[in-house]
Amino acid sequence: MYWIIGIIVVIVLIVLYIVATYNGLVGMRNRVKDQWAQIDVQLKRRFDLIPNLVETVKGYADHEQETLKGVIEARNKFNVAKTPEEEMQANDQLSNFVTKLFALSEAYPDLKANQNFMSLQSDLKDTEDKIASARQFYNDTVLTLNNKIEMFPSNIVASMFKFTKEPYFEANEESREAVKVQF
Repeated sequence: MYWIIGIIVVIVLIVLYIVATYNGLVGMRNRVKDQWAQIDVQLKRRFDLIPNLVETVKGYADHEQETLKGVIEARNKFNVAKTPEEEMQANDQLSNFVTKLFALSEAYPDLKANQNFMSLQSDLKDTEDKIASARQFYNDTVLTLNNKIEMFPSNIVASMFKFTKEPYFEANEESREAVKVQF
């Protein structure tokens, strides 16, 4: 008789563990989605600022068409990205071209003194800082979820309910290199 009660208690504890672990994994997965949405908001803000910056630079640096064209193409790639991974890749390209765009201002003192350019540059720098912060929070959240998915015994529950690891928002090799701008 006591062994039946013991078995029932063990079964109830296992079920409670599975439910608690499942709910924890769902909560973490939703936090990852929320953190990605926070990044997405900042990426969209940057996306909206870039055309104004490009138009301002165009007036001063007409012969720098390659850089301006690169910014527009990278922005368009971001616009058609369908997955977070594609957005991450397009973001890296866009970041490289925006850095080159800012470097152009060093060669054009009139541009550097233009109030509209300075304001746009400041807004974009603020947005870049917010993106960096949001990326850090996103990656921390992904780390927590991925650890839970891989660690024993929660990995058993994760595999039972087909939880998958999420990708980190990492810089690609190209964005790790120093930007080279030649005049």
